[in-house]
Formats: sequence, C-alpha cells, structure tokens
Amino acid sequence: MTIPSRVRAALGLGLAGLLLAGCGSEPQPTAAAADTGASLSVSLVTPQSRALQRRLTASGAIAAQEEMLLGVELSGVRVAEVLVDIGEPVRKGQVLLRLDTRTLASEQRQADAAVAEAEAALAVAKRNNERMSALRDKSLISARDADEMWGAATQAGARLNSARAQREAVALRLSFAELRAPDDGVISRRDVQPGQVVSAGGELLRLIRQGRLEWRGNLPEAELARVQEGTLVQVSGPDGSQAEARVRRIAASLDAASRTGVVYASLADPGPLRAGMFAQGDLLLGEAPALLLPLAAVVQRDGHSYVFRVGNEQRVSRQRIEIGRVDGDQIEVVSGLAATDAVVARGAGFLSEGDRVRVVAGTAAP
Repeated sequence: MTIPSRVRAALGLGLAGLLLAGCGSEPQPTAAAADTGASLSVSLVTPQSRALQRRLTASGAIAAQEEMLLGVELSGVRVAEVLVDIGEPVRKGQVLLRLDTRTLASEQRQADAAVAEAEAALAVAKRNNERMSALRDKSLISARDADEMWGAATQAGARLNSARAQREAVALRLSFAELRAPDDGVISRRDVQPGQVVSAGGELLRLIRQGRLEWRGNLPEAELARVQEGTLVQVSGPDGSQAEARVRRIAASLDAASRTGVVYASLADPGPLRAGMFAQGDLLLGEAPALLLPLAAVVQRDGHSYVFRVGNEQRVSRQRIEIGRVDGDQIEVVSGLAATDAVVARGAGFLSEGDRVRVVAGTAAP
C-alpha cells in the first residue's frame, strides 16, 4: 500500500514538533531535592562544671638540700687510705679517710717526753722549796735564797703546763689525721686518692646531709606570688618517674635579668631521682570550679582556640574561647563561653563559619 505524499509530510512535521518539545524543556526540582544544604550531622554538648585541681607547671632540677664540703686541717700530709666511695651511705662519726700518721706519732712521743721531763723538774723544785722553807723558819738561810727557790718551783710548774699544752696540741693534730662524717648522709663527690698529699682546707669529699634532696623550680614573678610554703609538688623525672615534694622555702628575691624566682621543695622519697637531674614540677594550688568541654569540641586555628555554636537555620558560627589545662579527655574553658551555651561536640574541625549542619536528635538544643 502506498502512503500518499501529503500524509507523509504531515507525519514528518508532527514528529519534528515532538522532538523539539522534548529538547527545549527541563524537569522541575522537587521539594525533597531542594532541601540538601545540611552536609554534616552533629551532636551538641554544654560545658560541665566541676572542681578542677589548679596547677602551675615549672621547670627545675634536683639538688642536695644541704651539701657539706669535707676536708682536713693538716697540710703536707699524705693520704694513707680512703674508706668510702661515691654514692655510699655513711653514719655520723664514721671514718671516711686516714692520713699517714708516722710524723705526727713521732711528735707525740716527743711531747710525752717533754711532759715527763717537766714533771720531774717540778718534783725536784718542790722538794728544794720545801727544804728551803724549813731552813727559813729556823733562820738558817736568807729570805732571798728562799724566794729564789720558791720562784724556781713556780717556773717548773709553768714549764710543765706548757709541755702538757704542747702535748694536747700534738694529740689534736693526730686526731685530725682521721676524717670522720659530721652527720649521716650520702657521699656525693670524691676528689682524693690514696698517696695524695693534702693541704688544709682543700675539698676532699662531699656529703649530702641526711641524704635529703629537693626540687628547685623557676617561676615567673606573677606565678611565684601564688605559691605558699607547704604547697604539694608532683615532680616528674627525665625517665618518667614520679615523686612528691613540699615547698619548704620561696626565694626572697628575683633574678634581675629573667624576673624569675626559685621555689625549694623537699622530696620525701626521691626514689630514682638524683642530684643534678632535670625535672618538671606541677605545683598543686588546690581545687576550684571550672567549665570543661570534650577535647574534640575545641579546634585550633590561627593560633587561637574556637568552638562552633548552632544558630538560626541550623548554621554554625565560630566562637573564640580561652582554654586552660587538659584533664584526661576534657579541656578547661577559662573564658568566652557560658555554662548554658551548647556547642558542636564532634567534627568541629570540619566546619567553617556559616556552614549548615543537621543536629542529631536527643542532643542539647541550640
């Protein structure tokens, strides 16, 4: 069957019209498709108020609370033996070293002989004086002779006293040949060896009295004023060891250059800590109420701390805050936020000013 030419032309025009209508129109968006601005689901949290330990963190060092420098009072004498070494505990009165006493022993024997000679001379002088006194009573000698004999006896007594004093001086020098511990403690330094010739006043040993150590921390002037005697200090050693100390003294003056002062805290049990170690100290100033937020709610940008609050149309706004110390998984908010302000709890690091979010049901209301 043959289709007439006029019918074929009408069908072609109708098909072309349908194709043009399909190409020139676009589908209209639905209401559900238009509401796709919320890109992140968030939960909200309000700051928690609870007591928080106030701390001051300072750098410092472990040092001997009282270190005694030990030496001898003799010069030109050789060391015979050293009986202690570094780190060794000693007791009061314990002999630490001995000097060569051969020369001093010889001087001691000479002094003993001089005393014996003076005692014999005094005995003879006394007997002569007694005889002269008897003769004088009988007027058999002159008064002058009797006085001379009395003077000789007196001089003999004086020479005996001098000899005895000399013997005591030699005995004292002989006692200096032994260096004894002035108190209980621990030997912290040794600068002497057997055979060494020592001089008076030279440092030979160092003793940490009673083995007591202390932490010495440096604090700026503003923080130093907040510390009192008796404040508890938690000291952390370089190996992570912990020890407790109590502030026993605070510096009366500050360093003129650094404007810092020193805090002295006695260590009750130093444990592995040793004098000369670097240590950090946390001074506990007591508890005070504080506002705490989860760490995930606070972001750091441009050197400042921020949180995000949800406002109208579920859009976030950035709020700058001042933070304090970290306590576990929470951080203290010092200023910039009220106790009733709700902020984004998690995912704050992915947000920017004006972003639209969707608040998860069951969280705090904005």
